[in-house]
Amino acid sequence: MENRGAGAEPQHEHVEKKNVIPLLTPYKMGPFHLSHRIVLAPLTRQRSYNNVPQSHAILYYSQRTTKGGLLIAEATGVSDTAQGYPQTPGIWTKEQVEAWKPIVDAVHAKGGIFFCQLVHVGRVSNQDLQPNGQAPISSSDKPLAPQVQTKGVIVGQFTPPRRLRTDEIPQIVNDFRLAARNAIEAGFDGVEIHGAHGFLIDQFLKDEVNDRTDQYGGSIDNRCRFALEIVEAIANEIGAHRVGIRISPFANFNESGDSNPEALGLYIAESLNKYGILYCHMVEPRFTIVGENCVTPHSLLPMRKAFNGTFLVAGGYGREDGNKAVAEGCADLVVYGRIFLANPDLPKRFELDAPLNKYNRDTFYTPDPVVGYTDYPFLETTS
Repeated sequence: MENRGAGAEPQHEHVEKKNVIPLLTPYKMGPFHLSHRIVLAPLTRQRSYNNVPQSHAILYYSQRTTKGGLLIAEATGVSDTAQGYPQTPGIWTKEQVEAWKPIVDAVHAKGGIFFCQLVHVGRVSNQDLQPNGQAPISSSDKPLAPQVQTKGVIVGQFTPPRRLRTDEIPQIVNDFRLAARNAIEAGFDGVEIHGAHGFLIDQFLKDEVNDRTDQYGGSIDNRCRFALEIVEAIANEIGAHRVGIRISPFANFNESGDSNPEALGLYIAESLNKYGILYCHMVEPRFTIVGENCVTPHSLLPMRKAFNGTFLVAGGYGREDGNKAVAEGCADLVVYGRIFLANPDLPKRFELDAPLNKYNRDTFYTPDPVVGYTDYPFLETTS
């Protein structure tokens, strides 16, 4: 009799386990206790007038906050040379720090964990957005072709950049360090270093852009030097347990591709262990061009295995493949952008397997304080 009982029990357990939704299981990320694995992606919103966060962001972020949920704020400039798009926020002035405080407070009031993504766009800019109309700075003086949207509309015009001198690089590292300190002063729980998508750090990492002959160019370890100096400076400033980094070795955004993305991704993942940072946030190889997923033989698994901290993945995930990524150990947390924008109650919808609102790409980057920002409906208002 006893044996039959023992045999029946795991069967009962198995039935219960089947109903567990992997994305909705708790996770301990360093000192932070997350109630689920669904993360709000850093999404550029262009609604911070004159580079100062606005009060309408309070509603936007608090709508997407759950108790124990992780949110990553939109890319936030580290200095007056860091901006590449109009109306994006910064965190280098006292005014900006003060403006972030009520937004962070609103997320914390609902029990959320909030990280600030720190960015320098490098050459993805033009002189109209630069102090004194100067040229944008980069790893190289290679210009960037204009960005053309669908139907042939030009959305980005870029001024040819100026190559940073070797002796100027420590100043940029310091800008990141000070911005991280400011983020903590604003109340953020930590920062994510934006090392992806063809912005300044990626311009150093990728050999398509980086043609330097000093200690910041050439070999993989030289090209990664700038990124790792920023990681080290920020970890020393605010504590490694508050630091994450986002990288996209396989992506080709802003003409920043690499001839050996696997080696690059693996080198970074292994090198980050030296600093003991909290997390590494990687963009899937299938997500190589904006808004499109493609079939690819590449995988993030080698980087996932190499990195000792929490591993986040992003790149067009839905409910099913997000659950699969967690269940199969490919990622600890899954980062959602467009569908989290359109569904402020995404964790709830995933729990109920409810239908999702469709996102409207046309209102992603408009400066409107409501439309395409805080007007996406919640489940209870649609049912």
